[in-house]
Amino acid sequence: MTEHETTPQTPDEVRAAAERFRTDYMKVREQIARVVVGHGQIVDGVLVCLFAGGHALLEGVPGIGKTLLVRSLSRAVHLDFSRVQFTPDLMPADITGTTIVAEAESEPGRVRREFRFQPGPVFAQIVLADEINRATPKTQSALLEAMQERSVTVQGETHRLPEPFFVMATQNPLEQEGTYPLPEAQLDRFFFKLKVGYSKREDLHEILRRTTGGEEPVVEAVLDAETLLSHQRLVRCVEAAPTVVDYAVRCVLATHPTGPEGDNLFATPRVNQFVRVGASPRAAQALTLGAKVMALLDNRPAISIEDIKRVALPALRHRIIMNFEAEAEGVRPDDIIKNILDTLPREAAS
Repeated sequence: MTEHETTPQTPDEVRAAAERFRTDYMKVREQIARVVVGHGQIVDGVLVCLFAGGHALLEGVPGIGKTLLVRSLSRAVHLDFSRVQFTPDLMPADITGTTIVAEAESEPGRVRREFRFQPGPVFAQIVLADEINRATPKTQSALLEAMQERSVTVQGETHRLPEPFFVMATQNPLEQEGTYPLPEAQLDRFFFKLKVGYSKREDLHEILRRTTGGEEPVVEAVLDAETLLSHQRLVRCVEAAPTVVDYAVRCVLATHPTGPEGDNLFATPRVNQFVRVGASPRAAQALTLGAKVMALLDNRPAISIEDIKRVALPALRHRIIMNFEAEAEGVRPDDIIKNILDTLPREAAS
């Protein structure tokens, strides 16, 4: 058993493990920065998902580096990479795989036919689901089931997916004709939703320098699968005080509009006015695990309320369903989340 595989017990061991975690995290980040210019918050968000064991949904217009980001990530962590281009005619078996008839020579001169499972592109450690909203709901569900169960069942036989298993899906927020938006229950499977914007002026200069010159940046592998799995286990060992966990719980409850019986004491007036459905328990899990990654990056053995706030936007924005009044007035989920963070007390009333 290597030093990365042991679970830290003493405070000194925890600090040493946290230092290794931060070092490896920064190594991966530096390798990605060799080819991905700017978008620091997006890179950090994807890495938090990876180290926390979740999946990421990236929303942005084409051509801003989403595919380049995940391909660079797969090289930096030395994991198997697979890309699926989602189209309306894509079938579930095109993702998960199917059973085929194969011929095998049982003895000289005699050929025996047998059924054999042919794995699909989902059997990789990092899977890029490009423009996931262009496939039909049936095909979307095939991938999202694999994301949740970490396995694929074909003709009654279950096949485990490799570990670690990380899905990064992209979707275009502008071109909605001929698309199938992900249902809310499926959006909930994603750990974070990250919004990728345009590059800044200085970043565009650097992109042109790197891509139109004679030198091509090379991403080196700085992390292997076993070490990554060890870091994912370490994340779950980070302490969470009851008061901090309660803050995360109250953040989630605050996204729920007050019902007819008035039983929700945490919803703000803006939530009651503009929100139709609030976040699920998976949101509290994402807040807590994301905060644990943030704590490790700061070499702390326990999470804080500030860590919860740092991951609140990507963890909650795709789990809040707005009503018609919000759409009419242009109120976004991010506005609601910021309102909750600004008004929610750090400590619950006794």
